[in-house]
Parts: sequence; structure tokens; C-alpha cells
Amino acid sequence: MPGFVGAVQIISISGSGIFNVGDVFQLHPVSSSKVFAGAGSFNTGDEITVTNHYSATNTYDNDTLDQGIMFTL
Repeated sequence: MPGFVGAVQIISISGSGIFNVGDVFQLHPVSSSKVFAGAGSFNTGDEITVTNHYSATNTYDNDTLDQGIMFTL
């Protein structure tokens, strides 16, 4: 059912966000990312001690495309 929308102020929309005013059937926000993390990464908690004497993360990716996000409904 149509409606009236007053003033709208948009401060920020993330990279995969959607802003819609009006009638809509389906919305599909989609995003993808690649993360490289070495030893001791992604630790959560209180008083964590991580000791890495030598750490190297292989970030070489010889293929040009990874798994696509096409046809995601």
C-alpha cells in the first residue's frame, strides 16, 4: 500500500547496504571479501598472551577469480 514519507536524512550506508523508500518485492544485499590472517590473529578474550617468534602469512593468490556471488537469490 502506498504511503507518504517525510524528510529523510541518510548519514551513511555500508558497502553492502540497501536504502529503499517505496514498494519493493525482494531485496538481496550481497558482498564478499577475502581475509589473510597470520598466527595469533582473531583472538578474543581477556588477558590473551600470544608469542610468535616467526610468523609469515602467504598472501600469494595466483588465480584471478575466486568463487563468485552471482545468482544468489
